[in-house]
Amino acid sequence: MSCGGRTNGFYEVPSGETRKRQRTSSSFYEDNQQIFPSLPDEISIQILARVPRSCYFGAKLVSQSWKSAILSTELYEVRKELGKTEEWLYILTKVEDDKLMWCALDPLSGKWQRLPPMPKFAGEESSKRSLSGLRKWNMMESSIRIADIIKGWLGKKDALDRMPFCGCAAGVVDGCIYVLGGFSRATAMSCVWRYHPILNKWIEVSPMSIGRAYCKTAVVNNKLYVVGGVTRGRGGLTPLRTAEVFDPCTGLWSEIPSMPFSQLLPTAFLADLLKPIATGMTSYKGKLYVAQSLYCWPFFVDVGGEVYDPETNLWVDMPMGMGEGWPARQAGTKLSAIVEGELYALDPSSSLTSAKIKSYDHENDAWKVVSGDVPIRDFDSESPYLLAGFLGKLHVITKDVNHNIVVMQAERQNRSSSIASTSTNPLDDSLWEEISETNIWKVIGTRNAGSEELLSCQILDF
Repeated sequence: MSCGGRTNGFYEVPSGETRKRQRTSSSFYEDNQQIFPSLPDEISIQILARVPRSCYFGAKLVSQSWKSAILSTELYEVRKELGKTEEWLYILTKVEDDKLMWCALDPLSGKWQRLPPMPKFAGEESSKRSLSGLRKWNMMESSIRIADIIKGWLGKKDALDRMPFCGCAAGVVDGCIYVLGGFSRATAMSCVWRYHPILNKWIEVSPMSIGRAYCKTAVVNNKLYVVGGVTRGRGGLTPLRTAEVFDPCTGLWSEIPSMPFSQLLPTAFLADLLKPIATGMTSYKGKLYVAQSLYCWPFFVDVGGEVYDPETNLWVDMPMGMGEGWPARQAGTKLSAIVEGELYALDPSSSLTSAKIKSYDHENDAWKVVSGDVPIRDFDSESPYLLAGFLGKLHVITKDVNHNIVVMQAERQNRSSSIASTSTNPLDDSLWEEISETNIWKVIGTRNAGSEELLSCQILDF
């Protein structure tokens, strides 16, 4: 549910029920001229609610009354009641000079919309001569120490001091995109920015309790959870165990118990050498599932993970098969997507030019291959692909050989028509579907991206 008083609050009308709408935004009708001459504004709102969202950008320029209507709560309440809400895909990329850019894909028209620029951060402008390898998130503690020693010999500054803004996280709650934290040069930031799709603007909101970069986010019960990440310590980058939650109804952050990182190492030497870090998180079956790894640059070792239950406010160990079999991207990052309540991940380890889609079997605590030959061609990139679940289907976002961002939609068929029918451990057909080996992927959007790097993707439905 959305919070009262927010511009994106909706309510449902039971199917088949007809009644006169109450004017929930009376000030809108009182303070503005008619939207359409000779028509009651209630009817005009009904007309505008049936117009595709992509038209609203231009429609706001028609008149002040149109602009007020499009920015009003009333219009989006009607869209919800009429079943006219639309899911758009929002993609965050890193462009030249390490600046960030958001673009939104309207899957109905295939058109892209560019969002307003995010606010500039202190220390965002940095030297372009920074070593590219020191800009990546996997500059962990041991490599930073070595780099600092080398730079000390050369009389240069600390690598982190020269690092541009990077490492922010993103999440969606209550109909808005939130961008959290990140590094700005030597500072791990606690700042949080919110993008409101109706107003089409960014504003700064309440900060997190601690500065963190490369943290993980997920939403449970309309609250945004943030866990882990890294900060800068005396010896370099230090992983965080802390976690906190943002309530959009109050606009405040609250701390929750820190992750135990229960995987204990047998010796003090290994404990000092291998550092635990959260490498993935998803909201699954009403809980937070946090995949974890141990790292010693440049190596990552899967060690399972932990599960947080908001109802009990406790952490427990993640099921062994889930944690150890969760496919990892470069530098140990573990991406996933939820589609109709099922958990999916992409396994890039099988080929240099393609990958496999795996689905998690909760009952058997195992990952099962449900599709092969996913066309990924950019594994050398820091971010070769992203995953998204929207429009009721799995989507893979990647870049093709022509440097275009391509959004591919999986076409799913019944298991009986797929290769998995030969499996020695078949799953229940009513619960699991396979992706056909022919005509698997349908491209629903593409745009030229040049040297842009993929960072994150989010879904907004309103």
